[in-house]
Amino acid sequence: MIRKHSVSLHGHRTSFSLEDPFFLELKAIAETRDITLAAMLREIDDTRDADVNLSSAIRLFVLADLKAKLASQDR
Repeated sequence: MIRKHSVSLHGHRTSFSLEDPFFLELKAIAETRDITLAAMLREIDDTRDADVNLSSAIRLFVLADLKAKLASQDR
């Protein structure tokens, strides 16, 4: 199920929509890195291309993190 989430980034409110598995994995990544979810979202927002919306950027971030974990397991 896709859910809408609201967050404040750099002093302005915005929202993003994510499927539950992506949101749960995003929260797990933040926990593993010992940072808040808000800090993780700011990092994603700051590094995304201008033509990529926040929801897509989050999905791509989660995908990249999972691919990196798989690659490190193959070594």
